[in-house]
Amino acid sequence: MKIITAQDAAHLVNSRQAVMISGSGGGHCVPEAILAELEKRFLDEGLPRELCLIHVVGLGDRQTKGVAHFCHDGMIRRSITSALIDSPAMIPMALQDRIESYTLPQGVLSQITRDIAAGRPGLITKTGLHTFVDPRQQGGRQSPSARDDLVELMTIDGEEWLRYKPFPIDVALLRGTTADEDGNVTMEGEALFGEMLSTAQACRRQGGTVIVQVKRLAKRGTLPPKAVKIPGILVDYLVVEPDQRQTYATEYSPSYAGELRVPLEQLKPLPFSERKIIARRAAMEIVPGAVCNLGAGISTGISAVAAEERILDRIILTNEQGFIGGAPLTGVDSGTAQNYDALVDAPYQFDFYDGGGLDIAFLSFAEVDPKGHVNISRFGDKIVGVGGFINISQNAKTVVFSGTFTAGGLETAFEHGRLRILREGRHRKFIGRIEQISYNATFAGEQGRVALFVTERALFRATAGGLELFEVAPGIDVERDILAHMDFRPSIAGDLKLMDDRLFRPEPMGLATGIARAEPRNR
Repeated sequence: MKIITAQDAAHLVNSRQAVMISGSGGGHCVPEAILAELEKRFLDEGLPRELCLIHVVGLGDRQTKGVAHFCHDGMIRRSITSALIDSPAMIPMALQDRIESYTLPQGVLSQITRDIAAGRPGLITKTGLHTFVDPRQQGGRQSPSARDDLVELMTIDGEEWLRYKPFPIDVALLRGTTADEDGNVTMEGEALFGEMLSTAQACRRQGGTVIVQVKRLAKRGTLPPKAVKIPGILVDYLVVEPDQRQTYATEYSPSYAGELRVPLEQLKPLPFSERKIIARRAAMEIVPGAVCNLGAGISTGISAVAAEERILDRIILTNEQGFIGGAPLTGVDSGTAQNYDALVDAPYQFDFYDGGGLDIAFLSFAEVDPKGHVNISRFGDKIVGVGGFINISQNAKTVVFSGTFTAGGLETAFEHGRLRILREGRHRKFIGRIEQISYNATFAGEQGRVALFVTERALFRATAGGLELFEVAPGIDVERDILAHMDFRPSIAGDLKLMDDRLFRPEPMGLATGIARAEPRNR
């Protein structure tokens, strides 16, 4: 094991190699100093070229950091990830076919690191069946030049499965907090664990190079053995970066590192808007003891609603980065959590999700078709990817999809517990045909799973016959404000109900009383 500079590390990456980068979202566990030096080397020397870039989830500040360092023509030839949204500069490269672009489920990319490490023939799972990653649809491809089949359909004992094929990892760029002189790495200051150990093992098995960026160096034999997340036997090089930040937005938060719990008053309430109304109505589906997942978008606001309503301790919130309990964060540091009870490596969290461990998943939607199929991955000129959406939505017992009814300029007003639409959004979300299937409502229904759709003005549920409208906001006219802005006509429940008028008032709703009366979740 050698200690080198970030500049030295950048010169260890050769053209046409497969490079896997650790981390999540806005700088959580991202080896940013090394990525910056790789970009500098390419701009100075034109090297390395034609890399295959692999990262489990989106990485970046949506401007210049993270994967944005690689967004130069010729620097990469292939991208394998679950999400591009954190590095918008990568999206036109895929749309214009300047790279081979694949988006696969986050859980698949997380779990397959263990299969590669063990020399197994890939990951065999049902996750992704009947979605756009199914080879009978697009096979996860997002650009015409992405011609290789990374996924294949299998039949085992009469049941359909998907096999995600293993991929090479020539260089692994990882991150921790402290390393000793033998290369043992701990992560006490990090906001999450990710796939550090499995990625290092996978790279080592294939004869690759493991480079770990850390904040500080400790004397040999002084690190607590149980705190070591990456053993030194797997590490080839260390880069010590004293200015390493916990995330792009936050220098260091002890609550992110699990060192302390913050008073719930420090979790800022959501501003009163249609987004808060949607988060509130979604939160009304919570029952005591439910194990929940909060996805991206509006659904992240449910933790703030739960804190404001004093029900956070009645439920168990989780996210795909490995947090159990507490309050997953929103905004620029989304992906981490505060006041959590436990943090596990991401592959194990996805094992729990894939095994049906979630009672309720709160997710977002971009487009919905008449059957209740959902698209969040690609629409118009935007490739978002799926993150952990497919693992979560396909395996949770109940899924609550949340989003505004229309998008692009929607303006609303709330008066005396009633909703009024001031200006309609320019873009419809309930359309006749969606571009990609990220959630297959028919497949979910066959498995006995429940799907609800929550908007600021209406609630729908997926049925065998398609979407059914079953709840509307006070002040809303069904024909004028709902059906007129859909490409199809859903069925309407015979007992169509009004949404609770407390949703449309700024003061807390008193959800704790309702939660206390609800039946505990029976597993």
